[in-house]
Amino acid sequence: MVAADMTNRFLNLYNHEFARVAVGVPQCRVADPVYNAAQTIALAKQADAAGAVLVAFPELGIPAYSCEDLFQQRALLDACDMALADVVAASRELGAALIVGMPVRVQQRLFNCAVVVARGRIQGVVPKTYLPNYSEFYEARQFNAADDAGVDTVTLLGEDVPFGSLIFEAADQPLLRFHCEICEDVWVPVPPSSFAALAGATVLVNLSASNVVVGKSAYRHQLVGQQSARCLAAYLYTSAGQGESTTDLAWDGQALIYENGDMLAESARFASESHLIYADVDLERLTRERMHQTTFGVSARRHAGEAARFRTIKVDVAVPRDAELPLARAIERFPYVPSDPRRRDERCHEVYNIQVQALMQRLASSKIQKVVIGVSGGLDSTHALLVCAKVMDRLGLPRTNILAYTMPGFATSERTLRQARELMEAVGCTAREIDIRPSCMQMLKDLDHPFAKGEAVYDVTFENVQAGERTNHLFRLANHLGAIVIGTGDLSELALGWCTYGVGDHMSHYNVNASVPKTLIMHLVRWVAETGQLGGAASSKAVRTGKEAGVRRNVLIDILETEISPELVPGKANGAPEQRTEHFIGPYELQDFNLYYTLRFGYAPRKVAFLSWSAWHDASAGRWPDEGQLARNAYDLVAIKRNLRIFLDRFFRTSQFKRSCIPNAPKVGTGGSLSPRGDWRAPSDSESVVWLADLDKVPDDPRA
Repeated sequence: MVAADMTNRFLNLYNHEFARVAVGVPQCRVADPVYNAAQTIALAKQADAAGAVLVAFPELGIPAYSCEDLFQQRALLDACDMALADVVAASRELGAALIVGMPVRVQQRLFNCAVVVARGRIQGVVPKTYLPNYSEFYEARQFNAADDAGVDTVTLLGEDVPFGSLIFEAADQPLLRFHCEICEDVWVPVPPSSFAALAGATVLVNLSASNVVVGKSAYRHQLVGQQSARCLAAYLYTSAGQGESTTDLAWDGQALIYENGDMLAESARFASESHLIYADVDLERLTRERMHQTTFGVSARRHAGEAARFRTIKVDVAVPRDAELPLARAIERFPYVPSDPRRRDERCHEVYNIQVQALMQRLASSKIQKVVIGVSGGLDSTHALLVCAKVMDRLGLPRTNILAYTMPGFATSERTLRQARELMEAVGCTAREIDIRPSCMQMLKDLDHPFAKGEAVYDVTFENVQAGERTNHLFRLANHLGAIVIGTGDLSELALGWCTYGVGDHMSHYNVNASVPKTLIMHLVRWVAETGQLGGAASSKAVRTGKEAGVRRNVLIDILETEISPELVPGKANGAPEQRTEHFIGPYELQDFNLYYTLRFGYAPRKVAFLSWSAWHDASAGRWPDEGQLARNAYDLVAIKRNLRIFLDRFFRTSQFKRSCIPNAPKVGTGGSLSPRGDWRAPSDSESVVWLADLDKVPDDPRA
């Protein structure tokens, strides 16, 4: 076991490039800065105790936003300065940086500002760029816009502090680079935060007041979500709540945290008490997205003049790296399969139709109307056959144009053979059966293999003779019958190299499943069963019984409940398969998790293990993407490491040569594909040593 390093504790989110951020909506009193500062400090202490390093508060929250012409009163402005002094004093005992809103006097002018405070000091002041002067708001009556300042330093509480376009960088967490803008700034066509992101800010903060009217909440979600997505950033949005003046307006105190278009947290609206929301922002994800999306760099170059206006200010925050601080963010166990039923249904519908549309185009472009497919009675060939059925329906062709062959070999079980027969009948395709054992035996005799002499030798040659013979039959059948061969292998098998190279399940004319992982294949088959997608033509027997829909559904459910096996080695006397795929390559649910975070984000194994433990260590926590059909498995860190080691070595060292020459196939999701023509281009003779060395840093006990 690796000894724990207390300065780099495994079970601490900050040691995996996350940062816990918070948005506070304090109860306020109009024109009572002392009270408002006290409420702000109380929330700041709560956030700090929870491990947050950044806490944002509403626009003009120290005096309250709705003071209007009271902002012209010296007594109120002096009181704001004194209240700020209280916040600064309180921050000495806190590790987090605080961002508060207040009016700031600069050379006989008044500015609506965000003031950043940390460790007993004012770190910098950012003025509002765009002042609304329409509808309910007339800020230009009291305030000046940022461009009118003409200075880059302001004296506040007796100290000269940076003023203007600033980006704040946490000294102990350099990926945490945050920028402040104020309310209207994000409502304009090109917000200041866009240029701040191009200048390197990863966390964008909006101090807003934002009154509420019908429909505004939904628009805030759109606005904040889209800005975070365009900027490849996190976006914190806070607005004024209970206590603001209701002379003409009302306030709902809505707070939001988004990351690259995904909502991480939202506050309750119309709350009567002060409240906080938290989120653990994945800073590495944001920076890696920017590296991957090269047009981000192009945009940064084209707008270099605007980005150059920002000054970087180092902020001394106390990052709690030594504490045990597990991730509070929900991590999907199945990153390719949403746990939310509505989103899962949308995902299955979209993926299925992408596959169908792609195969339709391939048939149309090749001017071929028939397909040949091998049907094993297992998951992958089942789903590929379902895609073919829908393609024929949409092209107005009979399903008999699907030439389906099941080819039992030396290890084919009665169960999968029965399922293959029932499935082909339920689909209504042209069903044929070819016993490949005689041709395989001839090949084994030609090779002088021990099995041909009666010896029970089940080596890789024995296995691949069967896999190759099936594929050889399919290609020659396609030649003979004027069809193309449809591949059935999935993304998970490509990642792990779990396929027979060349003349084997590795090859086809077109593969509809190549970018669909095994865990999603399972849900797609279930979705087809439950939504009646198979529909259309049915076998004559099913029609006669009047039970075609039920027959189809039952066949698919039976296939889903069959243990995954290549069935290339004769099974046990009780009919159980000798080969259990997941005994060799690990559980698909874990390996798909490893694939997603390795392929999609390029995370180091240590972080993948941390995310995996966060998702999988407690079967009772979080949501599952089904209604009880899946086994509720849990994995400790030892099991996670063991299976991640299998994945890393197979993915980086032993399998790339198979991926370097795979058939055409449609990409279905942002989780990536392994096409050498698209998402993944890698040498076939690389090593896995650096990934395995990083995995060695993971302890057996997360709390060690």
